[in-house]
Amino acid sequence: MSEFTLHTLDTAPQASRKILQNTEKQLGFIPNLFAAFAESPATLEAYQVLTVLFDKTAFTVTERQLVLLSISRFRNCSYCLAAHGTLAKMQKISPEIIHAVYYNQPLTDTKLEALRTFTRAVLEANGWVDQKALQAFYQAGYQKQHVLDVVLGISFKTLSNYVNHINDTPIDAAFLSGIPDSENSVTV
Repeated sequence: MSEFTLHTLDTAPQASRKILQNTEKQLGFIPNLFAAFAESPATLEAYQVLTVLFDKTAFTVTERQLVLLSISRFRNCSYCLAAHGTLAKMQKISPEIIHAVYYNQPLTDTKLEALRTFTRAVLEANGWVDQKALQAFYQAGYQKQHVLDVVLGISFKTLSNYVNHINDTPIDAAFLSGIPDSENSVTV
């Protein structure tokens, strides 16, 4: 059961309505996460700004979605896994990558696997990653900027993962296609 009201354009605080209107224009609907965020106009705006900033990182589209999916997998956020799985599909990211992250399996691309592994290491260590993890990340071809970009991604996803955990945000029908089919059963 949702903790927060899933606002509509009619029920949202006035300061949230413009962002909700723009989101509805872009996507054709207001995602339940945005509907919940609308309760706090500052939180809704922060999420929108963090989205734009994360898109400006040095990562490719595939790497950005990999980071966001990896964080959501680590935190068992079923809403974000479904949403980013759907976005990754729309962005033509390999279904194998989505499936591997969703089911916590290693990636065959060694550079992408280094990114997934490093992101998880930062999360597991609450930022206190050791030199071995950093060196493995650098040896895969990443740089110091990418370390900071991973931390930005974690900051960005912390906002949505935590709100979804508190709220038990229902997954929008539009995002159900982001959950990979598998014979394996996984609890998220």
